[in-house]
This record gives sequence, C-alpha cells and structure tokens, in this order.
Amino acid sequence: MPGTLYVVATPIGNLEDVTLRALRVLREVSLVAAEDTRRTARLLQHYSISTRTTSLHEHNERSKTASLIARLMAGESIALVSDAGTPLISDPGAHLVSEAHRSGIIVQPIPGPSAAIAALSASGLARQEFVFVGFPPSRSKARQLWLAGLAAEPRVMIFYEAPHRIRPTLEDMLQAFGDRVIALGREMTKAHETLAVRPISAHLLGPFEERGEFTIVVGGSATVPRAARPRPAGGELAAELGQLTENGASSRREAIRSLAKRHGMSSNEVFRLVEQAKNSGV
Repeated sequence: MPGTLYVVATPIGNLEDVTLRALRVLREVSLVAAEDTRRTARLLQHYSISTRTTSLHEHNERSKTASLIARLMAGESIALVSDAGTPLISDPGAHLVSEAHRSGIIVQPIPGPSAAIAALSASGLARQEFVFVGFPPSRSKARQLWLAGLAAEPRVMIFYEAPHRIRPTLEDMLQAFGDRVIALGREMTKAHETLAVRPISAHLLGPFEERGEFTIVVGGSATVPRAARPRPAGGELAAELGQLTENGASSRREAIRSLAKRHGMSSNEVFRLVEQAKNSGV
C-alpha cells in the first residue's frame, strides 16, 4: 500500500508557530523533502526530531521526483516542507504533488503559517475576497506592465517581494495604482517584524529597512469593476506579449499566464487570439 505525501506548513519565523500535528508528522514520516535542508534542520533540532532530510528545490525537483514517488509507492510516507510557511505558495513542490496525485498516492495538507494570510489578517484591509499574486516580475518594464494590468482588480491583492526590489516595486505600484493605502509587512513573526499601514507615498518617504522578506497587502480598485474591463483584441495581446518577453524578461509561457490573469481570460484563449493575430499579420 502506498505511503502518504504530507504537505507540511512550517513556521515563517517564530518557531513556536508550528502545530502539534506538524511536529507529529515530521517525527513519524520516513523522510522530509525540504527546500533548504539547513533551514529545516534548525526546526527539527529545536524539537529534537531526528527524521532524515533530502533537498527538493526548484533546480532538482524534476530529477528527484521519480525516486520520491518510488519510495511513496513502496509504502514510505514523506513530508514536503519549504523554507518557511506553507509549501507551494511561491515555493517549489508542485511537480512532486502532481505526480503523487497521478500515481494514486494520498496527498494530505498539514495547514499552518502563511505570511500572506498573517499580513492580510493584521492589515485591516481584509474583505470577503482577496487574490494572492505572489512575486512581481523582477525586470522593471515587465513589472510595470504587470502591475498596470492589476490596477482595475477589485479584490484585495497580496504580493511578496525581495528586499533589494521593494523600493522600485513600491514606486511602480504608486504609478500603477495611485496613492492607495497598503499594508507593508517585513519579517512577519520574526524578532524584527514590522507592519505599517499607510499610503504608498508615505512608505516611500518614511524610513524602512530594505532587509528581510516583504509581504504587501493592497486594497482593490474601488472605481473600475472587473466586469467593465474591455476584452483585448488579438493584436493588443500580441503586443503585450512581445513587451513581456522582450530581452528574456519572461518566458512565452509565463507571459501568456500573466496576460490571462491580467485580462481575466484563460491561457488557451490568450494563446489562440495571439496566434490568430500573428497568422493574419495584425
């Protein structure tokens, strides 16, 4: 009988945030597949857990998945963890989980900490609906286009950002969204955690440390309902696709997904319209 693949949420900073269930699972499984075994070792050592670990990150996930699936099929259970927080939320692991489902292996979530939910809950901006959009594109032009496409989003949006890009990203948000009130969280649950709620311009003018991981909660557009956005023509989509993929800023597949999210369309629909425009010479 196959084992179980547990998708285990771990602390995002404060080690006391781990659940009792997560600790039990980490003790009982045969192996912990970790994004960074050194970071996971600190958690395991803190709770005197001796389970063996193996690395599973974006660079080796596809090559290691087959061996992990084989162990699961042989009856071993494995815990999948990321550096911090809930796995697969802007973290690797999707290929392993998909292959486990395809192989008939039980995949069981062990819920727990998430920087996105932690920041949202404390921001005062939470509404009935929100959308997690993850990390903005790293290149300036692609990021500006991507943010412009989210300007009419009516739901609260949650972003992650790296410290060396936080200031240019806030500047681009100010340009794309106007001077909205946002919650800027840094190092959530850690010793030097900060969470400030004020207009984007005030964040840029006031001092804040450009260190640690950032979580940004942005209120949705109050003026342009989602349904009011015009459907773009194939030529427009093709032009936007060219801008997103210019100089390797995004792969073609990533750009199509981004355009689909931006315009509320399916990726297949975006691809079809772009191909039609290309074939018609538009």
